[in-house]
Amino acid sequence: MKCPYCGSKDTEVVETRDSEDLETIRRRRECVTCGKRFTTYERIENINLIVIKKDGKREQFDRDKLKRGIIRSCEKTKVSLEDIEKIVTEIERELRGADSVEVESKRIGQMVATRLKTMDKVAYIRFSSVFRRFVDVEDFEKEVKRLIK
Repeated sequence: MKCPYCGSKDTEVVETRDSEDLETIRRRRECVTCGKRFTTYERIENINLIVIKKDGKREQFDRDKLKRGIIRSCEKTKVSLEDIEKIVTEIERELRGADSVEVESKRIGQMVATRLKTMDKVAYIRFSSVFRRFVDVEDFEKEVKRLIK
């Protein structure tokens, strides 16, 4: 495993744990060269999911892309990185358990929005503004009013 800090390939596993979902293995590693620690996750490689975008284009499901989008929505909120990882894992598991390997991006967005709505309203509004493509202040106002009710 290559160290993300110094690039050395000389690392040691310090601790290994199964994740809560028992589908991934979490390994805490330490670089022998620079001494810094980092975490890696191992999971079984699954059949590729295909995401159907709004314009009809198809692309491979990208777990990291989903995670980055959620992280952006959750900046400066109480939602932790662990919470975000849990959301991504739940959504990926649900998508892989479905009958089809193709899923509309709209469905993924709804799944994220539903989870964020219960965790943090600000993160939910931020995510929804991109997911639903709010154009002006009135769109925000309508969504905030719905949240308050």
